[in-house]
Amino acid sequence: MTENRRQILEMLAAGKITADEAERLMTALYGDGNTNARAAGADSESAAVKSRPKYLRVVVHDASRNDSPTEVNVRIPMQLLRAGVRLASVIPVQARDQVNDALKEQGLQIDLSQIKPENLEELVDQLSELTVDVDDKHAKVRVFCE
Repeated sequence: MTENRRQILEMLAAGKITADEAERLMTALYGDGNTNARAAGADSESAAVKSRPKYLRVVVHDASRNDSPTEVNVRIPMQLLRAGVRLASVIPVQARDQVNDALKEQGLQIDLSQIKPENLEELVDQLSELTVDVDDKHAKVRVFCE
C-alpha cells in the first residue's frame, strides 16, 4: 500500500473526509482502474473490459401501504467497503470477540477475524457480478453493483 493511499484511508477512518471524498482522492491519484491498463499498452480488447464497480446499490419498493409506498435507494461506495475491511483488521481482539458474540446473538454467523485485507479485492471482484432480485406481491428488492 502506498503512503498516499494509507493517508487517505487514515483520514477516512478519522472522519476528516467522507467516503466520496476519499474515492475522488483515490481516483485522482490512481485513475479509474482502466487508465493504468491502457498506459501499460494493453490491447483494445483488454481496454474494453468492464470497469470495476464503484457502488453497491440496494433498491427497495414496497407498495403494500396504500397511503404512501416505501421507496429506498441506497448507494454504498465500494471504497467504504474496502476501508471497512481494512479497519476491521485493526480492531483489538477483545472488542472483535464481543462484536462476533453480538453478531451470533442476532443470528449472523460472521467471524470478523476471518475478513482479511489481502482477500478484499477478490471479494470486490465477486461483488461486481452480484445481482439479487426479490419479488413478492407487495415489495421488490434489488441489490447490485454499478
